[in-house]
Amino acid sequence: MSYEADAREHPSPRDVLERLGARQDRAARLTHAEHVPARAGSHADWPQEIRHEVITAIRTAGIGRPWAHQARAIGHAVRGESVIVATGTASGKSLGYQAPVLSALLDGDAAPARRGATALYLAPTKALAADQLRAIRGLAAPLGAAVRPAAYDGDTPPEVRAWARDHANLLLTNPDMLHRGLLPGHRRWAPFFRALRYVVIDECHVYRGVFGSHVAQVLRRLRRICAHYGSAPVFLLASATTAEPGASATRLTGVPVAEVTDDTSPRGELVFALWEPPLTEARGEGGAPVRRTATAETAELLTDLTAHGVRTLAFVRSRRGAELVALIAQERLAETGRSLAGRIAAYRGGYLPEERRALERALHSGELLGLAATTALELGVDVAGLDAVLLAGYPGTRASLWQQAGRAGRRSQGALAVLVARDDPLDTYLVHHPDALFRRPVESTVLDPANPYVLAPHLCSAAAELPLSDVDFSEDAGLFDPVAADLPPKLAERGLLRRRGTQWYWTHRERPADLVDIRGGGGDPVRVVEADTGRLLGTVDASAAHGTVHDGAVHLHQGRSYVVRELDLADSVALVEEANPPWTTSAREVTDLSVLTTDTETPWGDARLCHGSVEVTHQVVSYLRRRLLSGEVLGETRLDLPPRTLRTRAVWWTMTEDQLDAARIPPAILPGALHAAEHAAIGMLPLFATCDRWDIGGVSTALHPDTLLPTVFVHDGHPGGAGFAERAFHTAREWLTATRDAIAACECESGCPSCVQSPKCGNGNDPLHKSGAVRLLTELLRHPGDTPA
Repeated sequence: MSYEADAREHPSPRDVLERLGARQDRAARLTHAEHVPARAGSHADWPQEIRHEVITAIRTAGIGRPWAHQARAIGHAVRGESVIVATGTASGKSLGYQAPVLSALLDGDAAPARRGATALYLAPTKALAADQLRAIRGLAAPLGAAVRPAAYDGDTPPEVRAWARDHANLLLTNPDMLHRGLLPGHRRWAPFFRALRYVVIDECHVYRGVFGSHVAQVLRRLRRICAHYGSAPVFLLASATTAEPGASATRLTGVPVAEVTDDTSPRGELVFALWEPPLTEARGEGGAPVRRTATAETAELLTDLTAHGVRTLAFVRSRRGAELVALIAQERLAETGRSLAGRIAAYRGGYLPEERRALERALHSGELLGLAATTALELGVDVAGLDAVLLAGYPGTRASLWQQAGRAGRRSQGALAVLVARDDPLDTYLVHHPDALFRRPVESTVLDPANPYVLAPHLCSAAAELPLSDVDFSEDAGLFDPVAADLPPKLAERGLLRRRGTQWYWTHRERPADLVDIRGGGGDPVRVVEADTGRLLGTVDASAAHGTVHDGAVHLHQGRSYVVRELDLADSVALVEEANPPWTTSAREVTDLSVLTTDTETPWGDARLCHGSVEVTHQVVSYLRRRLLSGEVLGETRLDLPPRTLRTRAVWWTMTEDQLDAARIPPAILPGALHAAEHAAIGMLPLFATCDRWDIGGVSTALHPDTLLPTVFVHDGHPGGAGFAERAFHTAREWLTATRDAIAACECESGCPSCVQSPKCGNGNDPLHKSGAVRLLTELLRHPGDTPA
């Protein structure tokens, strides 16, 4: 069947948006439309150091000259300078590292090992590494056997692994495999590491928080192994647009990194719409109004766009949500009697590689008009020819927002992007404050390589690879943070390391790399097992199990729904049975917090803003059942789970009685005002730190025993902290101003999920006092201080 009819000139994004808003009941849903003008490209000459064979191969692929930013990045690389390219989607970042890598591999005899120079490519996902392998093979085909790429991940067969170890000079893998496989087995990889010229780190903005801190330590261990074999590789990083990318890349790699941020590639016009679903007749907790879900609204928009022949990609935050959006759109198109229902599909993690490739080909060719996808399609997959992108909820960072929006219009044609707000304080704020999206730079990448909870297991891994010495902690070596020098004696007290002379050795038979999940899990993972068959479906981090696989929880696995029959904490197993209930579940927990140290404190008038270490005690006490599409609360079920403790980092502020009097906050409403301010502050922090609201938590109290004052805490949700609270401390004036404005702008009377209600509140969102929170924050912000750099 031919789809040439859909290959006509792409529709104007302005016309498409006008068509979406034409219905009378949608008039108020469009809150803002931003017009980003088209941009012409700017070329440059190839750096002279790139071999002519590589330039010829690139020209054969259809690229005559590089864009100016590509040429600058290549220039840094061939001069031996680590560099990060942080430009927009479809700006050709890959060529910035492909050209110098291919040229180095052709140099051959210039490297000290028998197989010539080598290069290592790291991607956050196996799918992205596989896509890059296909691209490299196609680009390097004219270069013959001089370029020998190979993928090396958990799916690689043993015989292919052996060939890669002996012959490959370009290895494509991921940080997990580097951590668990290559570094512990470095002696078998000695020729590869000895000749390592370049390390490519693709989509490096993904490496943030605890995951990013772990990856930073893996890269330091890589540099240590390379130094042992006499090499010092250059790091080439590619990223979505981020703030201060050079500083972030330096923090990630531990070496100075130059930055290239001026995007000189061409771009078509982009119309970016902000869209707020309407209020429904449903009522939530305390009778609060509930908006139509972003899932249902996105499905409706996808239906309309597809019906008009507009090629559309819808990003949905969950696997189940992606399936639902596709299913609803298919059903609605089928009701019209049109044949378009078969031209909509879902795309998500969990599909087989051949299934994903088939969907990508169908989208390229026009066979598919609409695709509902998780962020599995955000990274690295080259999807061209799209007219529109729908985002079902703010993706958490402005970097991801622009990354996803950039999937449309990738061939310089105009494109439409629509952000559909969820019933959430941050989403509500953004669709009514467009400057926060379109007039602010994107976020910095937040990570903390010095986190002792991250450092300790990597020091054990490093000692198992090569004994640790004082040189490893020196500033000259630039490897482990000098504060890490205090950790080996403590690890020795726990029987993990022992000292011989001037060196520290790993004491156990097990490989320490097997004892740490670099994606931030803690403790033994909980196995998810199908009760009737005994089939292992997967694992869940122990730190998340109480909130995700408790008794009665709805658990999703590869597009199927399961209900947890029993969570056995003693055996670390959750027994599930397949079911398809028309609701989702969300856990609720209560929290106590004690201050361990106050590291930094600054006055805000009579108030105090502080940052330091805290101990948090969590206990999941119940879960809510909510309807899938409406979000209506169907009921609450109590749970009996043990408390868990967490030592982490927090930011907090205190207020005096005089300030409360000035804000007209009597004792009767004080707990509700503090509680509402805490919820909204947690909801707004992702606008200022690269985190999700589920990465952070909070506590508020009218009289805290450690401060003896009314206090609001916001803390990191990971042991040792992830850098989010520190970022909150340094951006407190902007963060808390946005929090106050978000509460004040909400149209509800006494508080709702769009402003001060939290989906994970263990107290049932009671008490909450919306207007009291506005007055409290207004008084707090009357005399904001300067936070130390």
